[in-house]
Amino acid sequence: MLNWLGRFNICCFLDNHQYSNSFKQQECIAAAGSVSVMQPGEQGDLGAMERFTSEQHDWIFGHLGYDLKNEMEGLSSAHPDHIGFPPLFLFVPQFVIRLYDYSVEIGSLQQDHQQVFLQIIESKTNQPRNRAVEISQRFTRNEYIDVIRKLKDHIQRGDCYEINFCQEFFAEHVTIDPIETYRALCDISPNPFSAFYRVDDKYLLCASPERFLSRLANRLISQPIKGTIMRDPKDQGHDRELKEALRQSGKDKTENVMIVDLVRNDLSKVCHEGSVEVDELFGIYAFPQVYQMISTVSGELKKDISFAEIIKACFPMGSMTGAPKLRVMQLIEKYERTARGIFSGSVGYITPEKNFDFNVVIRSIMYHSGTGYLSFLAGSGITASSDPENEYEECLLKAEAIKKILEAS
Repeated sequence: MLNWLGRFNICCFLDNHQYSNSFKQQECIAAAGSVSVMQPGEQGDLGAMERFTSEQHDWIFGHLGYDLKNEMEGLSSAHPDHIGFPPLFLFVPQFVIRLYDYSVEIGSLQQDHQQVFLQIIESKTNQPRNRAVEISQRFTRNEYIDVIRKLKDHIQRGDCYEINFCQEFFAEHVTIDPIETYRALCDISPNPFSAFYRVDDKYLLCASPERFLSRLANRLISQPIKGTIMRDPKDQGHDRELKEALRQSGKDKTENVMIVDLVRNDLSKVCHEGSVEVDELFGIYAFPQVYQMISTVSGELKKDISFAEIIKACFPMGSMTGAPKLRVMQLIEKYERTARGIFSGSVGYITPEKNFDFNVVIRSIMYHSGTGYLSFLAGSGITASSDPENEYEECLLKAEAIKKILEAS
């Protein structure tokens, strides 16, 4: 399927990697080509999203970029964006392909399902041609630690309670095979909200473990992640100790519950009063490199609430901003050095029945094939109890899997 998708300038491939999740809607789904693309108008991106999602009654795929916040909150961004994903992009695909355990389902407007199936079966794997990529960082260790100290000062003064701070890792004038790089990323870090996503010469290779927001019938579900600890696959006993250490971590619980409260507040704007609840608090989940602390919050959606209204209430996701949202987004702009772009945004789909599922774009490579610019970001949530040196190490831990595949010859 990936090989076949490579021929399309617009495509989206979403893979759950067979993780068990009670809210899972699709195991593996792909969208290829476009028969309709959202066109921003005089009302801006939000108005265009409202019209496009209400008028279309087919599958819709696409992304929400972090800087969609500017229109929502009257903010601005001055940092360079070398990748160039638009703040919002939605499209109705020409083909929708769903992969199950023993079958594949192909949707096509041209009624050429059998031909598409044969093309997929006959698509050959690309020969890897990647060279080792030398990665640079926007912050030195000392600069990063100095920023964390300044952010803690803001917290001590009461400007905010928690803030998500990220730095960019990047390379210039490089050539990679996006499909092979995505495969390598998934081999080392198979995660339930993975995505291969392309809009012309802009690529997202995503190995995200986090759900932003899902709708199932009248239920909204969000599963924020806050709390990370490295694993030790070579020592099962030590690995269990690390898992328990995360479970007992006061610092990580503080981070997590702050974001849970923020998500509860977001959902309450579009859900029936008294229906928003925490289904799970401080759940510990295993991933290839790390354990993560994940909570689940859900609510019953009010009648006649549109997709655009839901996004206005809940985006950007609290796990990638902090609290309170408006103030920390201003501080993020002040202290970070790169536009986040599609990073800490979201990729996903809307079904013809208006259900949807969108991830959080983290653990991801962004690549512009025209300029050869490659970028990925990593960071952590900063609270009053954060240790600056430990936060720097956590940032490197989150970047480790991506650096490993890019720096390998």
